[in-house]
Amino acid sequence: MPPKGESSDSKPARRATRGSSVLTAGGGAASAALNRQERLGDAILSRELPNNIDAEEGVIASIILDGTGEVINNCLAMKVREEYFYSPVNRRIYAAALDLFSKGKAIDEIVLTDYFSSKNELDLIGGPAAIVRIAGRIETFAHYRHWLEIVREKYFLRSIISVCARTMEGAYTAQGDLDNFIESMEQHVLSISNDRVADTIQKADKQVDGALKIIEQMVVNKGELTGIPTGFHDLDNLTRGLHAKEMIVIAGRPGTGKTSIALNMVESAIFGKRRSPTLIFSLEMGADQLYVRLISSMARVDQQAMRSGRIQKSVMGDIMNAAKELKAAPLWIDDTMDMNILEMRAKARRLAQQLSRDGQKLGLIVLDYIQLLKPIDSRIPREQQVAEMSRGLKAMSKELDVPVIVLAQLNRDSEKDKRDPRASDLRESGSIEQDADVIFLLSWQKISEKQKDEQPDGNARLVRLEVAKQRNGPTGYVNLIFNRNYTRYENYLNRDTI
Repeated sequence: MPPKGESSDSKPARRATRGSSVLTAGGGAASAALNRQERLGDAILSRELPNNIDAEEGVIASIILDGTGEVINNCLAMKVREEYFYSPVNRRIYAAALDLFSKGKAIDEIVLTDYFSSKNELDLIGGPAAIVRIAGRIETFAHYRHWLEIVREKYFLRSIISVCARTMEGAYTAQGDLDNFIESMEQHVLSISNDRVADTIQKADKQVDGALKIIEQMVVNKGELTGIPTGFHDLDNLTRGLHAKEMIVIAGRPGTGKTSIALNMVESAIFGKRRSPTLIFSLEMGADQLYVRLISSMARVDQQAMRSGRIQKSVMGDIMNAAKELKAAPLWIDDTMDMNILEMRAKARRLAQQLSRDGQKLGLIVLDYIQLLKPIDSRIPREQQVAEMSRGLKAMSKELDVPVIVLAQLNRDSEKDKRDPRASDLRESGSIEQDADVIFLLSWQKISEKQKDEQPDGNARLVRLEVAKQRNGPTGYVNLIFNRNYTRYENYLNRDTI
């Protein structure tokens, strides 16, 4: 008779029965070995399964705090489903967040409370106080990726334990073909691996068509630019424009006009034939300052004269026309100064989604400039911080399928040696040089060989733009003229004098 409160089919009873049958068939040694394995299996299954409730709540709090969709988008990209969460409450809240996100609704404490209230499930999660408590656990979602990795790791460990338990139980009870049983177990293990690794490997027949479309476009265009035009003829001949999925670095010493040439390229993008929607992240200058420069450049009005108010009334018409054009242009500027790469990518992703809903596509992103980005972790060395930023920008160009122009500072080595700058002069990290698809280097030049100086006080200066790196094209250099009055770059017309 089994002990009081224990049925005859309980674990101890089953162990005793199985032990007896083995003893009869194979002797005491086999029985003892099997009993040891069973005791080990029972000990494993009686322990609490791997989990980390803090990490789960950190991910949910990040989704609530984010507001941009970056966190939940990354959860979806990593195939995170509600069963990844060990806590039933966290599982329900995450499922609700997914449902709200799929319907295009906001995700915050109030919306989630209303969601559960409408389904009469508010008590199941502990009421509004439970949502508020979880949302208040963090102040920033900057570390959500680490928490998400912990949640995934614990889920996979639980899945492995589950498969092992089913394998053990199946091995005891299996009566069919052994090969089928082993194959079934292999499928269970493979399903865990498939969940763990994103499905990014594709066969050639799914990718060659994309390459053919690019080739067909080149043939149809017959020499026309395949990317967004920069507005500079000689440069476009070298690069064929600015191409999607590429990180383009414009580097130079302070004062060489990096922001100016980037704004000229933006002007070409937003007012070109295809009018490419453009997003500028300005970490150095305010949005109003950038618009002043754009208006001055477009209207060909001397900025110094504007600042002093010494402009004729007739010029105001040109200024107003330029301002009117800019108001109608597909241009967005974010001049938040204290921003890290995760926040930047989230904002760019959100704008891309908004444009997509309107049947448009984000065409160009500009960052001015990379060394001013806030690090995600200020404790790591500066070189690693910049490397993380550089990788993030490259990943953003691929994810959003846009060219990303990144302005960067050069160190003083070229000035000390009195030589033209090199890609290796990029300040603070060699990762920028490594991650970049295209690198433009700016340097002042003489207008003619007769001159001894570089015309430091002149209104027009000759600038050499070197294409120091280009993964998919030739390197070389072009000459441009920088008009300091308008802060505008113009095509060089091979003039000996200005």
